Amino acid sequence: MNIVIVDDNKTNLMIIEKILQKAGYDCLVSLSSARELYQYLQLDGSKPGAAVSVSAEVPVDLILMDLMMPEIDGLEACRTILAHERYEDLPIIIVTAMGDSYKMAEAMDAGALDYVMKPINKVELLARIRSVLRLKHEKDLRKERDKRIQHELDLAKQVQLSMLSDPIEKEDVTISAVYQPSFELAGDLYAWYQISPGRYGVILLDMMGHGISSSLVCMYIYSALKDTITGMCDPAVVMRELNRRMNQLQMPDSLENYYFTAIYFVLDTVGQTIEYVNAGHPSGIAIVDGEVKLMRNSCVPLGFFEEIDVTKGVIPYKDSARILLFTDGLSEWLEEQYGDAVARLISGLRENEDPKELFENLQPNSETMNGSKDDMCLVMVRTNRKRE
Repeated sequence: MNIVIVDDNKTNLMIIEKILQKAGYDCLVSLSSARELYQYLQLDGSKPGAAVSVSAEVPVDLILMDLMMPEIDGLEACRTILAHERYEDLPIIIVTAMGDSYKMAEAMDAGALDYVMKPINKVELLARIRSVLRLKHEKDLRKERDKRIQHELDLAKQVQLSMLSDPIEKEDVTISAVYQPSFELAGDLYAWYQISPGRYGVILLDMMGHGISSSLVCMYIYSALKDTITGMCDPAVVMRELNRRMNQLQMPDSLENYYFTAIYFVLDTVGQTIEYVNAGHPSGIAIVDGEVKLMRNSCVPLGFFEEIDVTKGVIPYKDSARILLFTDGLSEWLEEQYGDAVARLISGLRENEDPKELFENLQPNSETMNGSKDDMCLVMVRTNRKRE
């Protein structure tokens, strides 16, 4: 253990050194002032609240610091050191000859973990050191575990993002999306596949909740999407199959059942139809030949029941179609800002041909939606007139 002792009295330094050395603590550094401590820790700032920078973190496990020192006392030094994020968890024990309870409370408020009274009691000093070092060890383990978990979560996010379909721009159709995940692992997923010449299956789903469990369920559903959509095609059949898959995950003894809302449609640019099923999802918006059509709910969310009634909707078009799908993270945010999310999205769909432009224009000013607690996703599909 690396222990730093700070005291302007050389006799006190020597006494504490001898006690610690006999107890088996060999890595000791003795300093005579807070200024020397700043230099040892490579701190530039010397005042509480001042900007503090560290060129490299110095390995210190504990500081034993005298309260009353000339120029910079122990309280001020304590605040300055703990103000830097690299040393914010560094344990400090205040050593003092003062019995003033207010001063002791002030030391604890400054961030010190404990205090020892002078004259030094060997048994008390060692007991307090062991207690504080035990706490630091537990904090270090927790920080290391949190760092490892965060690394794994970041990796999981990258895996999730890699699953999302790439934009399609063909002679008959353009499909693209914009996606802004929340700070947690995402529960939103979109995908599209070409089923046959002129036919495209597009799905947007929103898994219940957030975090690791929802993310894993989302990946499980993703693993079945391509074969289900390209093999079964029909929206009603696809939704029943996805519902069956979700029910395979449900455990009888579990208090929590997973489910998701989804909207799936097949765009036929040859037959000029849009066949869709909406499973408890916010209504998709279709502008066909200039007229607005809402792709409303036609069945319950998937995963609630083993058997579900599914009603398929069909929207024909003659000249052009533009379709917008979105998750409730976006619609709820828009309702907070404007009151009528659907009207705002319809207006945006008419005025923008790219989902990124639409997403940017939905924001009231230069502010972003980064503070959202939920994922936000837009999927835009538009038919293109074939060149003669």
